[in-house]
Amino acid sequence: MAVNRDPILKRCRALDLSPAVLGYDKKSRRNPGGNRRKKESEYGSQLKEKQKLKFIYGVLEKQFYHYYELATKMEGIAGENLIALLESRLDNVVFRMGLACTRREARQLVTHGHFCVNGKRVNIPSYRVKVGDVISLKETSKKSKKFEQINEVAGGRITPLWLEVNKEAYTAKVLRAFQRDELDYEIAEHLIIELYSK
Repeated sequence: MAVNRDPILKRCRALDLSPAVLGYDKKSRRNPGGNRRKKESEYGSQLKEKQKLKFIYGVLEKQFYHYYELATKMEGIAGENLIALLESRLDNVVFRMGLACTRREARQLVTHGHFCVNGKRVNIPSYRVKVGDVISLKETSKKSKKFEQINEVAGGRITPLWLEVNKEAYTAKVLRAFQRDELDYEIAEHLIIELYSK
């Protein structure tokens, strides 16, 4: 399996992204003067937006392109559909619940089989949750010191409105579909659609 091992803060600087979006508290020193070209080409800005979205959700090119194809076939605006598909990934939902400090950690916890969807154990990070699904921590995992520590560190994260989280029971219910205005970072998703539709 391919794994992205790029240094987090270095990539954040290159993509003009705050490390807080990824769940990191470290401050990224910006270098506004830097060694950058004065004018970015149209293709360069489109590519940068695509790389930013892939990096935030930890998705590699083949899987990301598959999400693009699904988004264009769905009803509505393709760019918003793409973000909604990425937000509905199980590893992202675990991160949004506050049971993981970062999306990378959430991906690992899901892979290790700590979470159930509607009572059934799921160990696929890209599993798409639907409206009405209940995501819960496995009973045996609730006693783990790991989740007590995570709850103290990541427990203060703001929960999105489309999720109803019960922190005491370690459960969350998907109340409705994700909406574009609830996004906590800046992205120009229309540039990604333009890039792929050339």
